[in-house]
Amino acid sequence: MRPSEAGMRPWRFVLWFGTVSLLADFVYEGARSVTGPLLASLGASALVVGVVTGAGEAAALGLRLVSGPLADRSGRFWAWAIAGYALTVATVPVLGLVGVVWAACALVVAERVGKAVRSPAKDTLLSYATAATGRGRGFAVHEAMDQIGALVGPLTVAGILALTGDNYAPALGVLALPGIAVLGLLVWLRRRVPEPALYERAEADASGELTPGGRSAGPMPAAFWRYAAFTAATMSGFATFGMLSFHLVERGMLAAAWVPVLYAGAMAVDALAALATGWAYDRIGPRVLAVLPLLAAAVPALAFTRTLTTAALGAVVWGAATGIQESILRATVADLVPPGRRATAYGIFAGVVGGASLAGGALVGWLYAYSIPVLVAVVAAIQALALALFLSTLARRS
Repeated sequence: MRPSEAGMRPWRFVLWFGTVSLLADFVYEGARSVTGPLLASLGASALVVGVVTGAGEAAALGLRLVSGPLADRSGRFWAWAIAGYALTVATVPVLGLVGVVWAACALVVAERVGKAVRSPAKDTLLSYATAATGRGRGFAVHEAMDQIGALVGPLTVAGILALTGDNYAPALGVLALPGIAVLGLLVWLRRRVPEPALYERAEADASGELTPGGRSAGPMPAAFWRYAAFTAATMSGFATFGMLSFHLVERGMLAAAWVPVLYAGAMAVDALAALATGWAYDRIGPRVLAVLPLLAAAVPALAFTRTLTTAALGAVVWGAATGIQESILRATVADLVPPGRRATAYGIFAGVVGGASLAGGALVGWLYAYSIPVLVAVVAAIQALALALFLSTLARRS
């Protein structure tokens, strides 16, 4: 398509939008990398860490049930995206200043609310451009750029923690700088590409397909609901990094300053996994997702051991699973749902997964305190069920 039709070429839009996410990940992944140790330093128990991190993910996902339909109805995708990013970048620097556990817990959840506000609109904007670049490749490149920020942010936090003797205030306060850059770049990109939907319309016209319409109120496809059920099942048995880092610090295997370094390594694996599975998705379709329950089952079996090398390997596997979740899961939704209902679909999908994340965070936290072998066995059983649901979904589509 001609650049003038939407403001810039689709791949350039994906790359600039990826830069926004890179800077945003610098901010919130830098904070997220120390959530477990920060809460523990304020007196939080394993159960509190599990519930709060799970509730944060539930807020980030479940509240999209509201933000998704509202974005579709208003059509103001840029406004929703900018508002959500603004909430996140305003919340993170304050997290290092609080001195009581309840306030820190509230800020952890508030940061995730910002993600809930922006994500359906952001994913919809990105889905328009990936219609021209390839769903898997477009979302995968965007996710890989995410993870550059997710690599640099934790390393920056780790360095400042090491220099200041584990002082969280300056370590999180410095994240205000990339946060300001996020908002400036978003405003510029909105001016350059006010209507990214033109990408998908032009692609449909070029291929001879029906041009995607605007808003619609029809029911979601049955395949979407089967896919959401599979994803909810696998997420209900997925441990958070907050629990992984809590285990490492509380068992004395890793100093708090080194936790962000491990998290950065996991994010590097996240980027590589997203790129590999994104290209595979464009070639073989959703069958590539069969690997996700296998990785999720391996995480607690490795991460909750008493050997640093094995536990670190568990964090690496967690990163690979997260890369698939953050790229291919989103690409599949775009392929299952027409444009006029896509933000709503992203909201519903995230709400289903959010409920599973809350249940999973609480379950893993409770079982960790009760018995780690039981925790490993229960998660393996949940992931076996998720794999069975996925294979059944594939059989119904064939």
